Amino acid sequence: MISETAIEKRQVADVVAERIERLIVDGVLKVGQALPSERRLCEKLGISRSAMREGLRVLRGRGIIETAHGRGSFVAQLSGAQDTSPLMHLFNSQPRTLFDLLEVRALLEGESARLAALRGTEADFILLRRRYEEMLAAHTEESADPREHARLDHAFHLAVCEASHNPVLVHTLQSLTDLMLSTVFASVNNLYHRPLQKRQIDRQHSRLFHAVAERLPDQAQRAARDHIQSIRDNLKEIEQEEQRLVRATMRLEGWV
Repeated sequence: MISETAIEKRQVADVVAERIERLIVDGVLKVGQALPSERRLCEKLGISRSAMREGLRVLRGRGIIETAHGRGSFVAQLSGAQDTSPLMHLFNSQPRTLFDLLEVRALLEGESARLAALRGTEADFILLRRRYEEMLAAHTEESADPREHARLDHAFHLAVCEASHNPVLVHTLQSLTDLMLSTVFASVNNLYHRPLQKRQIDRQHSRLFHAVAERLPDQAQRAARDHIQSIRDNLKEIEQEEQRLVRATMRLEGWV
C-alpha cells in the first residue's frame, strides 16, 4: 500500500499514474477501453481513493486518458494525431502503399511470431487459440461480412504480436491499425473468394498458430513471413491480371 504520509502527494499521484501507464504499455488496458471503477482500481493497485483520483488527474493532463461525464474514464486514442497527419493520409491514398506495408508486416510480424514462441505464456496461448478459432468460425460462414473477416484476421495476428511481450512492437503495430486493416481487407476481399488461395491462407494461419503454440521460434518466424509474402505475391498477380484485362478490353473496343 502506498503510504501518503511517507511520500508527498505529488509523488503519490505520479506513482499511481506510472502504474496505470504500465498497464497500458503492457496491453492490459487498450486504447478506447474503459478503466475499471475507482474502487476496483484501488483494490487492484492497493492505493487509496484520493491517490487514485490524483493519479487519474495526472494522466488526463498527459492526454493518456479521457473522462466523459457519466461514462467514466477511457484510454485515449494515443496515436490519433499521427493517424490524421498528411503522411498517413498519403499512405492511405496510394495503392502502392499496400505492397510497401506488406513488406513491413513481414518484418514486424515475423519477429513478433518468433518472440511469441519464445516468451508466450499459457494465458497468451489461450487468448491466441480463442482468436484463431473465432477466425476459423468466420471463414466457414460464406455469408459473413468480409470486413468482419478482416477484423478477426487482424485480431489473430495482433494476438500473436501481444504474446511477444514487446510493448514497443505491439504499439507500433497498433499505431498502424487502419493501414493494417486495409491490407487484411484487401487479402480477404480478393483472395478468400478464390478456393485455392483461401485454402492456402487457412494452411498458413494453421502453421503460424501451431508453431507459436508449440514454442517453435524459427518455424513461427518463417510461417509469419511466408504468409505475408504469399499474400503480397497473390495480390500482385491479381493486379497484373486486372491490368491485362484492361489492356485487352481497350484493344477490343478501340481507343478514340
